[in-house]
Amino acid sequence: MGCLEKGFVVWLTGLPGSGKSTIGKRLVERLRMMGLKVEYLDGDLVRPWLSPEAGFTREDRTRHLTRVAFVSHLLARNGVAVVAAFVSPYRDVRRRARELIGDFIEVYVKCPLEVCMERDPKGLYRRALAGEIKHMTGLDDPYEEPLNPEVVVDTSVMDVDTCVDKIVSYLRGAGYIDG
Repeated sequence: MGCLEKGFVVWLTGLPGSGKSTIGKRLVERLRMMGLKVEYLDGDLVRPWLSPEAGFTREDRTRHLTRVAFVSHLLARNGVAVVAAFVSPYRDVRRRARELIGDFIEVYVKCPLEVCMERDPKGLYRRALAGEIKHMTGLDDPYEEPLNPEVVVDTSVMDVDTCVDKIVSYLRGAGYIDG
């Protein structure tokens, strides 16, 4: 089991609170159990290092995600399976990431805004509604749903393991992993 010759990037995109990080961490565990070299990139972990100056305007997000895409590209071309969990709300930025990376698997972590707001694991929606946060994706900043993602998982009706199973199944079928 393992990676076939080269790395790849599983890019998890969705609204804040949709479950990207939870799925991403579980996917990393699963891929490592299969013997792959895996790197996990998550907005909360990466932003302070790659873009400490960035806010959440469209320009700042675009610049930050371009940096993430470049790092992902470097890792993947060196045989690493990258799991990247970022809101990444704009289609054009995800398209450019796909073009740069090549072996790019877009996973839409779909979840209704109302469910994300109920979950609100970091209190972001509460703070945005109170006026403490500006440019909140899904409220006063748009989230552009993917038009043709390789995988869609709906976390309002699927549990974490079912979501991960669906992603792994795609990776196998597309020849990214053995078995």
